[in-house]
Amino acid sequence: MPNIADGLLSPLVAGPALIGLAIYLIRDYMQGGQFKKKTDETGKIVIVTGSNTGIGKETVLELARRGATVYMACRDEARAEKARQEIIKETKNENVFYRELDLASLESIRAFAENFKKEQSKLHILINNAGIFRGPRRLTKDGFEMQIGVNHLGHFLLTSLLLDLLKKAAPSRIVNVSSLAHTMHKLNVDDLNCEKSYDETHAYCQSKLANVMFTRELAKRLEGTGVTVTALHPGLVDTEIFRNSAILQSAIVQFVFKPLLWPFIKTPKSGAQTTLYAALDPSLEGITGEYFSDCRPKPVADVATDEKASRFLWQQSEKWTGAPKIPQH
Repeated sequence: MPNIADGLLSPLVAGPALIGLAIYLIRDYMQGGQFKKKTDETGKIVIVTGSNTGIGKETVLELARRGATVYMACRDEARAEKARQEIIKETKNENVFYRELDLASLESIRAFAENFKKEQSKLHILINNAGIFRGPRRLTKDGFEMQIGVNHLGHFLLTSLLLDLLKKAAPSRIVNVSSLAHTMHKLNVDDLNCEKSYDETHAYCQSKLANVMFTRELAKRLEGTGVTVTALHPGLVDTEIFRNSAILQSAIVQFVFKPLLWPFIKTPKSGAQTTLYAALDPSLEGITGEYFSDCRPKPVADVATDEKASRFLWQQSEKWTGAPKIPQH
């Protein structure tokens, strides 16, 4: 009878086993920081935009597990309702609700805020999670380039309209899901709406830089109110955000490169961890204007600290959206 130990040590067995173990360890490491602190969010009112799939859905799922009352602010009712029912079934928390929100429409954003205020008098956590990635130049219903329009301007207006409820619930938190992409392109102050020229990657990076600039400027304006605001990079996550990119949806990427990159990509659950950390970690009480990645603080890019560009962005965002003015201290 062949020796079992010899069989296990055979190159035909040991080689693939070692490769498999290496892939597993790389995959595990690349999932990044995990928010493992136990918190009870019963009684907390939370809004999560873009939460019918991916990071947003995982964020709602964990918030619901912890007892929060969560509003899923989404554009697609059918998909949101399906996700909502799945979350309720898994968490046994009935206080998960869908409300329509189209961040590409200022009218929809205003209607959402108005209707939400009829239901709730306080808001403890606002998670600006929704986002779109690349794709051909398209316009929002109000004529803004889609990426700056949805990723920044929509959340700028939404946040501004809900600030009174956040102040009533203080200490409360605003969490803006940005990206490492904010480091890759400066704000185009001469063509913020990409009317003179358009590059889909630059437009995306600009919109994520706008998230960080908005976070830092809003933190200054909310000083002393008990409302904190932070931004974060969730990591490279396997979500549907890439659906608008023709290159990333091509057959060669989907069937060749994606499997090769699989060990290095986070799951949506892991991608939600820094959001949960920023929203829930008790140690961050009072911490504002910061940027996080893998559940810990990280420095922002130098371009995000450009005060002149940040003021320009704020003034232009107020002008374009008609948002209520938030005075400087």
